[in-house]
Amino acid sequence: MTRSSPFGHPFLLGFDEIEQALDRVSKAANDGYPPYNIERLPRTESEPERLRITLAVAGFTRDQLDVMLEESQLVVRGRQVDERERQFLHRGIAARQFQRAFLLADGMEVLGADLANGLLSIDLVRPEPDRIVRKIDIGARG
Repeated sequence: MTRSSPFGHPFLLGFDEIEQALDRVSKAANDGYPPYNIERLPRTESEPERLRITLAVAGFTRDQLDVMLEESQLVVRGRQVDERERQFLHRGIAARQFQRAFLLADGMEVLGADLANGLLSIDLVRPEPDRIVRKIDIGARG
């Protein structure tokens, strides 16, 4: 059985990249770890309007986290090594790995990332496009 896609309509040519992006987003949405917030930060005198992604990564150090821009995806990976020399009487905090990906729109730029109090914050901005005004000369025919 094949699934029906809204992008399969004969008048929607060239939209297969959007369909692939939606598939990636739906697959990534199934994993709930680590939890995250996305907030819009208003424009200030010194900074443009930004988006901030904040991930709860308690227990991870800077060395155990990677933030990568892979094509149009922002990928955050965390790797913790299981410490074998420690002897736990109860282990409720597991050493785990994760990967969380965010699909970015064209033109989005990553300003930077900070880790504080177990929260990894990544700031993004979409630069304002330059307004181009061009006068078109009108020619005469005949």
